[in-house]
Amino acid sequence: MTTFDERQKGFEKKFAMDQDLKFRAESRRNKMMAEWAAAKLGITGAALDDYVKAVRKADLEEKGDDDVFRKIRKDLDAKSIAVTDNEIRETMFRFLEAAVTQIQGESA
Repeated sequence: MTTFDERQKGFEKKFAMDQDLKFRAESRRNKMMAEWAAAKLGITGAALDDYVKAVRKADLEEKGDDDVFRKIRKDLDAKSIAVTDNEIRETMFRFLEAAVTQIQGESA
């Protein structure tokens, strides 16, 4: 095996690991976002579990975070809960950072 082949396999492995981290972190972020929104919506118990699943499912609608944002925005608007778009996006960002830190800490 040449050095080039070894480097290529190394990059492929790193890419796969990065994609796995991204998927796991976004999934964890979505759970945190669902719990955050549910607290504002007054959702608890079994309904909270269902809401977490609904937010995670919303993330599968398209690439990126806009589908999760729209789901939470729509749910908050439906209950006339005053939260700005900026607050939702900032919360998504903070929770993603927290999720990455948690996952990296688990694998250390």
